[in-house]
Amino acid sequence: MSFARKLIVWYQSEGRDLPWRKTRDPYIIWLSEIILQQTRVEQGLPYFYTFREHFPTVMDFAEASEDELLRLWQGLGYYSRARNMHKAAKTVAHELKGIFPTDYDSLLRLPGIGEYTAAAISSFSAGECKAVLDGNVFRVLSRVFGISTAINSTEGKKLFQSLAQDLISTLDPGTYNHAIMDFGATVCKPKAPLCQDCIFRGECAAFEDNSISLLPVKNKAKKSRNRYFNYFLIEEGESILMSKRGADDVWANMYEFPLLETTKDLELEDLIHTDEYRFFFGNTMVQPIGGVTKHVLSHQNIYARFFRLPNAKCLLEKKETWHYFLLENLDKLAKHKLIFSFIEKYFKD
Repeated sequence: MSFARKLIVWYQSEGRDLPWRKTRDPYIIWLSEIILQQTRVEQGLPYFYTFREHFPTVMDFAEASEDELLRLWQGLGYYSRARNMHKAAKTVAHELKGIFPTDYDSLLRLPGIGEYTAAAISSFSAGECKAVLDGNVFRVLSRVFGISTAINSTEGKKLFQSLAQDLISTLDPGTYNHAIMDFGATVCKPKAPLCQDCIFRGECAAFEDNSISLLPVKNKAKKSRNRYFNYFLIEEGESILMSKRGADDVWANMYEFPLLETTKDLELEDLIHTDEYRFFFGNTMVQPIGGVTKHVLSHQNIYARFFRLPNAKCLLEKKETWHYFLLENLDKLAKHKLIFSFIEKYFKD
């Protein structure tokens, strides 16, 4: 039995029952694929249902405001992907008369859609013979065929893409793509793979030479940059001061508490003596909330501290981007995950 046929037979009995697998609508498949690039299936399902409910068609998505999209996206991270989704939906609505493309080449021309997503949508919606190549697929192929070439190297990408395309079922490429991704997610897992139940156990190179934990190989990413954020909670009656980030930094256009960034992590005793702190707060002593919170982005490590001002009168100056919002309306603001998680912990009962 061929590699592809084994996977398809396994999938027909063991594959997960997921809502986006019951449709050939490229828009719905696109929604699921972009969301699942951000998180595991279990965490992504509520987001998928929410987006499908709020925006049942690509036209609905295109007509939504960016603030609404970011608010619904909050908690997933990589907010540039949500913005690219908005751009893609507008392109489909305005340039393609609302008809979401199903062929690989046309999909690649949409903002935010790369080779993996184009292959997934085209194979699932139209049966185009394009092999997907995501983390799950890399892992299965590298282990079964004993490939130690780094998956994020130029050579590795070409090698795996060629192998994946050679292996795909030409009769049922969509089912094959679902099968190999599911197999990697549920059997050939990153940690504690279910080798005893594996359909490839007798032919898996990594199992034979005991190199499962070593594959796939990935070159180390460049060193991350450390940043130090000091957030201030400033309440006035039933309102709280919030700041909207600019468009040229992380978390573009999203809301957070007023922020002072420092070049290193400062204890409160050192922070209150900085010129910027004195400019905004004078000699006011603020109250720390918790300790340092580390938030990891793709190439940045954010170390955040939170402080509470005794009252709004202690604020001497206010940036143009700082505005008061009613506490009851905080849920309506698009907030990045660091702030969203803080509010969930300290403001919710």
